[in-house]
Amino acid sequence: MAYLVPSEFVTKMVDAGESKIYMSTRDTLIRAYMAGAILALAAVFAVTVAVQTGSPLVGAILFPVGFSMLYLMGFDLLTGVFVLTPLALIDKRPGVTIGGILRNWGLVFTGNFLGALTVALMMAVIFTYGFSVEPNAVGQKIAGIGTARTLGYAEYGAAGMLTLFIRGMLCNWMVSMGVVGAMISTTVSGKVIAMWMPIMLFFAMAFEHSVVNMFLFPSAMLMGGDFSVMDYLIWNEIPTVIGNLVGGLAFTGLTLYSTHIKTAPKRSL
Repeated sequence: MAYLVPSEFVTKMVDAGESKIYMSTRDTLIRAYMAGAILALAAVFAVTVAVQTGSPLVGAILFPVGFSMLYLMGFDLLTGVFVLTPLALIDKRPGVTIGGILRNWGLVFTGNFLGALTVALMMAVIFTYGFSVEPNAVGQKIAGIGTARTLGYAEYGAAGMLTLFIRGMLCNWMVSMGVVGAMISTTVSGKVIAMWMPIMLFFAMAFEHSVVNMFLFPSAMLMGGDFSVMDYLIWNEIPTVIGNLVGGLAFTGLTLYSTHIKTAPKRSL
């Protein structure tokens, strides 16, 4: 595959962050909506495969198909813009402000959530035949995941919150590596391979992804999950969003930028 060296693809990261900040509200929302919907379908696919095969690892191996599709189509996830847009500010791109970055994050969050919620509602109809029967095995599995990953953390108090936050950090370390992976090759096959590896890792390790959770938890509530909206927000979504921001920016965005764009002077012998 055609490979770009780090100094080239990190420049592309900064350029991408700048372009997203200046993107129109309409286009930002459309791209975010589609990204949330496609990632939600990929999550349904992965859980379905895991239930059918009895192996969560098989679901994790196949989950990145959704991530690959949405990035090849130029759609945007919150986890990706968390990493890319701040680099444009750090690089002092003209006109880039903190307000512009926050506006982008807010629009992408909204679009991702609406897309994921749309798929959650559609899949709930499928899982219950229009809410006329009890959820099928996949729906019951999703309900169990929602309960375990809200009340399961709450049971441990501060230690549970810390665990949730770190899982969010580690998640976007890997997911943002997938975002970067889409930039290191100029061929479709190269992009897909580079994206596939870190995305498979995050899903297999059950790290916390804010956009995947925008589907899983509303879907779990529709399937009878034993937790509330506040449980979802406090014991999953909000700490996950913060962890995703910190992990992706610290471990991927800033490290790549600092060593490949703002390279330190060579050491004299």
